[in-house]
Amino acid sequence: MRTVWGLMVFALLLSACQSKQPSMQGGGGKMDILLTSTAFTEGGTIPRKHTCDGEDVSPPLTWDNVPEGTRSFALICDDPDAPMVTWVHWVLFNLPADTRSLPEAVPSDKELPSGARQGTNDFRKIGYGGPCPPPGKPHRYFFKLYALDTTLDLPAGSTKAQVVKAMDGHVLAEGQLMGKYGR
Repeated sequence: MRTVWGLMVFALLLSACQSKQPSMQGGGGKMDILLTSTAFTEGGTIPRKHTCDGEDVSPPLTWDNVPEGTRSFALICDDPDAPMVTWVHWVLFNLPADTRSLPEAVPSDKELPSGARQGTNDFRKIGYGGPCPPPGKPHRYFFKLYALDTTLDLPAGSTKAQVVKAMDGHVLAEGQLMGKYGR
């Protein structure tokens, strides 16, 4: 009888743990931001214009479904298919909370007129560095947008690692758009 009771308690605890939604700073469950581009669709090919084989300019991005309490946004673009490490193509943070889009060809300035700051990518440059994979299978490029309940106290030129560390505990919601490019 004691074993049966123990199994019942274990099953109830397990059920409660599995049904619990992850809690995020700011309360509530995770809310997904809808991130899109007029240049490519989810899982589609990133146009040459937005790569090192073209003009190497950032694609236009638009987002919606932003949670209340958002104070700023951060955007990170990276390539997990790069040899040996995930390659960082773009780090942008402290985008104002009322921002809902980025135009094509965001300038590679450390600080944008809106007050947003750009970080250093793995090309060791400020701003966007487009897809530039080695010949072979196309790589995936993830544009990840984070709604934050704060602004980040970081200087322009910060790395992805520094931005991710500063965002810890402040992400209200996130959205993602993945495009592919191969040579």
